[in-house]
Amino acid sequence: MFIAVAAFSFMDALLKTFAAHYSPAQVTFLRAVSSLPFVLLPLWWSGRLGELRPVRPALHLVRALLGILMLLSFIAALRDAPLAAVYSVYMGAPLLIAAFAAWFLGERVGLGCWLAILVGLVGVLVILQPRPDGMSPTAGLAALLSALCYAGAVLVARVLTRTDTTASVVFMFLAWVAVISLALALPGWAPILTAHWPLIVATGALGAVGQHYITVAFKHAPAAIVAPVEYTALIWGLGIDWVVWSVAPDATMLTGAALVILAGLYVAWRERT
Repeated sequence: MFIAVAAFSFMDALLKTFAAHYSPAQVTFLRAVSSLPFVLLPLWWSGRLGELRPVRPALHLVRALLGILMLLSFIAALRDAPLAAVYSVYMGAPLLIAAFAAWFLGERVGLGCWLAILVGLVGVLVILQPRPDGMSPTAGLAALLSALCYAGAVLVARVLTRTDTTASVVFMFLAWVAVISLALALPGWAPILTAHWPLIVATGALGAVGQHYITVAFKHAPAAIVAPVEYTALIWGLGIDWVVWSVAPDATMLTGAALVILAGLYVAWRERT
């Protein structure tokens, strides 16, 4: 999960760069299609293409639709807000995963965990509160919608890994996202700048690595335990914002992020004990 979060953080920085030039649908397509060769080539080389066959195709489509909405809203948020600010809202996703896992998958979550989830959601509200130096309401709501869709997609992935291979889960997600986002992007398609082609290849490599390892992580451990490792994304986001865009976080954002992270760590600790 740590490897996945690091890969996705650097990929997200590239997506933020693309968002200044292309529509969210086109960026979503570039993110998905650029990862497909990195998924297919190793399987072809090792003669394991048969692992791509889906067992539950309808559930793959549901996950892809959630993933498309997740990426569209996430890219829209990145276009108007710093990476770390978007991540601060997104940090609520592990708490949502824990709650959804209790409601839909029957995983056990105690009273203390529910209180921690409530505290974490208060932290999200602290981050989203309107203020002159804060996130715009549009970017904040887009980030929150993305977190909700991500939590749903993760739970669907947990169900899928009971019957489908990791390769199938990763490939079907990327393939569906590429096809549907291309259809959405074509009416407003913008020519791809020559300087962006190497960055698109890097996006594909990072996305494939992240998608593979996050699927493996949720396959081998309960959602409430794996998900809090997502919080390391905030460290990556703060560093990338500072180095690339010279943006420093404000105190309100850090306060809200601290509440969310502490709540998530408590949930993970309770699940382990």
